[in-house]
Amino acid sequence: METTETADKLAIAEQLANYARAMDRIDHDLGYAVWHPDGTARYGTMFEGKGRDFIDWVCATHAQMIAHMHRVTNILIVVDGDRAASEAYVHATLRFEQDGILRQGTALGRYLDRWSRREGRWAIDHREYVQDIDEVVDAGPPLVGAFGGRRDRDDPSYAVFAGA
Repeated sequence: METTETADKLAIAEQLANYARAMDRIDHDLGYAVWHPDGTARYGTMFEGKGRDFIDWVCATHAQMIAHMHRVTNILIVVDGDRAASEAYVHATLRFEQDGILRQGTALGRYLDRWSRREGRWAIDHREYVQDIDEVVDAGPPLVGAFGGRRDRDDPSYAVFAGA
């Protein structure tokens, strides 16, 4: 594998990590940067439209929840010049209250993305989300309690990156 191809794959993988971070920190700007301005997203029957509009919709949805965590794994990327395709597995855990009961949802799926590099930046042209498994269960009390993570720019990680 060429060094350039390795750098391209790393840039795309970093964008996938940025997406998960944008979801968990409810960071609209970071989420917008994962898509090109004309990029689109299709999340089954939940959402279909512009990537930026998806970010607005999902951030509003997540803001109503108690907590959530997105993990992206098993990343496969094929690069062809200034275009690329990827498949990445996602495991999202969502904590919310429903009818007075604490619940936890798990969604296991895949992001099937078409990418392009424009003006030196890799971003999504189109995402197709495929959901493979999901479930909602009643959740018990926390094991340990809160550790100080936040779902905004006051999360401690922003200070760490600012000092890098």
